[in-house]
Amino acid sequence: MRWRPEPACPCCGGEVAGRRAALRAAIGGLACAAAFLAGGAPAALAASGAARAVSVRRVQTGDSFAGVYWRDGQYDREALRRLDWVFRDPALDEATPMDPRLFDVLHLLAQRMESTEAFEVISGYRAPETNASRALRSRRVSRVSLHMSGMAADVRLPGRDSLGLARLAAELQVGGVGLYRRDGFVHLDCGPARRW
Repeated sequence: MRWRPEPACPCCGGEVAGRRAALRAAIGGLACAAAFLAGGAPAALAASGAARAVSVRRVQTGDSFAGVYWRDGQYDREALRRLDWVFRDPALDEATPMDPRLFDVLHLLAQRMESTEAFEVISGYRAPETNASRALRSRRVSRVSLHMSGMAADVRLPGRDSLGLARLAAELQVGGVGLYRRDGFVHLDCGPARRW
């Protein structure tokens, strides 16, 4: 697999601004929800019925979560609420309901890598204002990003190579995967399977 550098976090494949583009991105993410759970590793995860846990720590705030977020065939609302807070936009101290499939991606990757370390979250939810501000400062930030929909996170896993993490995520085809080797993190999302 060959990785090519592209602008950072092109979550929705372009730099198109505006509410309509953001709405199209959100609808596209919902449309691929069925595809996400219908094939490959996510289907095996859904079929297993075993409890799902995740361990994460937010770099900017030190907030963390380690525990079960899915059991007995359903997501634990209190655990999701706590995860939403860890993944919040720290610039505005604003949280949004994160797409729980993102936590499924993290759970699956930790399982496959046999890791008990907490994922370090560099970026989770981004309020539109925060994302727009970052996009003005850097062309590496998409103006229409799955971060704004609570469907993406930029993470690293201590003691693990970012290239190895990105390769595994790409092989599992559980969503978007972007490798930012120079910055030492991997973008993961629960949108359509793609890589950069």
